[in-house]
Amino acid sequence: MTTKQKANTDTPILSVQNIKKYFPIKGGVLKRTVGHIKAVDDISLSIKKGETLGIVGESGSGKSTLGRVILKLLQATEGDIHYNGTNITTMKRNHFRPYRRNMQMVFQDPFGSLNSKMSVAELVEEPLLVQTTLSKKERQVKAVEFIEKVGLRAEDRLKYPHEFSGGQRQRISIARALITNPEFVVCDEPVSALDISIQAQVLNLMKDLQEELGLTYLFISHDLSVVKHISDRIAVMYLGKIVEVAPTTKLFQEPVHPYTQALLSSIPTINKEKTDNPAVKLTGDIPSPANPPSGCAFRTRCPFAHDRCEKETPQLAEVGADHEVSCHLHH
Repeated sequence: MTTKQKANTDTPILSVQNIKKYFPIKGGVLKRTVGHIKAVDDISLSIKKGETLGIVGESGSGKSTLGRVILKLLQATEGDIHYNGTNITTMKRNHFRPYRRNMQMVFQDPFGSLNSKMSVAELVEEPLLVQTTLSKKERQVKAVEFIEKVGLRAEDRLKYPHEFSGGQRQRISIARALITNPEFVVCDEPVSALDISIQAQVLNLMKDLQEELGLTYLFISHDLSVVKHISDRIAVMYLGKIVEVAPTTKLFQEPVHPYTQALLSSIPTINKEKTDNPAVKLTGDIPSPANPPSGCAFRTRCPFAHDRCEKETPQLAEVGADHEVSCHLHH
């Protein structure tokens, strides 16, 4: 039995209830609030220890904002975040510090997230300097351990970010995120800036490290084929809301929400997976989160929309075992 299988219990390591993140829109001479961008709009979800929950959706759906709110890099407007049973939503910075080392993030742009003036050793050691009381020697030993753990050489510790390829820089970012031995890691589009040939290598590294270290991932991506490769379950986001969540295999074989069907239909592949659902073509652009449509947010792009969709906001409800969807067509 693997570390991941041992760790994966019914106890969620993280759960969020009715999370909202609204950004005020200022206008006029006095810069009064004239509206809000509803980046995350009433989301509830949970993640079990040892699993990977993929979050997928188009650009502008609120995926990255959700990840930052969960890690308290942004303060939630409303709702609750529970980590290992403790409500951390309004926890003050000094009280949250012990949790910070257990909750880390791997960012999309490995070059932008790494200080170009610091060596690899300094970059990887830095979280230990801030979040632990280890001696300099202990930090150095641990840095080399994690540099090698992500597939780089010990001598690479003396080099600088510009001396590495994009894939190697992302490995440095992963080492930096994992060196504090976190339990939970938010991965925000971690391979989208990399060549296709390198993406699989980095994804396989992340899966191996998850097994070895007993990690739990929230994996954010706009690419369903990437999410499929690494996720146990997938939640589909559209305009700040989750519209469908299911185990990965079930979501690909039996997508229920028209938006999920459209995303799956748009994946370029030679051997399409057979489903009982018709292909749905995604037309138009995602509406502005500052002025979302009434009722179902997807109705302006949905070929099956009817009167109820305009008047009533659908809620997530079960359509099968571990499978929830937010769509009037199915409730």
